[in-house]
Amino acid sequence: MIPESEKTRVADAIRAVEAKTSGEIHCVIADRASDYRLVPIAWAAALALLVPLPLIYLTSLSVEMIYLCQLAAFLVAAIVLSHWRLRFHIVPQRAKHQRAHSAAMRQFWARGLHKAEHRTGVLIFASAGERYAAIIADVGINQKVTPQVWHDALAALIAGIKRDHSTEGFIAAIEKCGAVLAQHFPVPDGAKNPKELPNRLVEI
Repeated sequence: MIPESEKTRVADAIRAVEAKTSGEIHCVIADRASDYRLVPIAWAAALALLVPLPLIYLTSLSVEMIYLCQLAAFLVAAIVLSHWRLRFHIVPQRAKHQRAHSAAMRQFWARGLHKAEHRTGVLIFASAGERYAAIIADVGINQKVTPQVWHDALAALIAGIKRDHSTEGFIAAIEKCGAVLAQHFPVPDGAKNPKELPNRLVEI
């Protein structure tokens, strides 16, 4: 989704802001949070349940024939709706956002951001398929700032993505998150600043 040269720019941005803070920033971009493979089955089943109603009252078809029509409707609907473009359109937006948020939380734990010193891990996450973005901050830094701080960083990320400049959006969000981390968790004078996580943008 993002060329290697652009990923390098994101990595450089993370490295630059983390030089000023003991906090950790990690970026993840997903093609999609889920395949939603069961959604077409659910829609096809709902459609198949409606098929017998007009056939019972408006035709003289036998029970067996009505059942075959119902089965055929289910199979055709399941096959057609399983096309990935249609599949994404029939998933409710709320369900897509919930699935994307769950994926973001899994990435937060899987990448070990909860293990950062002083609980200062921050995940910047975007999922293209669901048109969803989130910034998840651990309790250490979250207790020291207002939600507006993360809203501003998220707005910068979304603005870049909407202009088809995902890299710029990530860099802007990184810089905003980095400024907050540096303010509350600066690197102590003369202290080493070992980084616990790789500075890169991960694609999943």
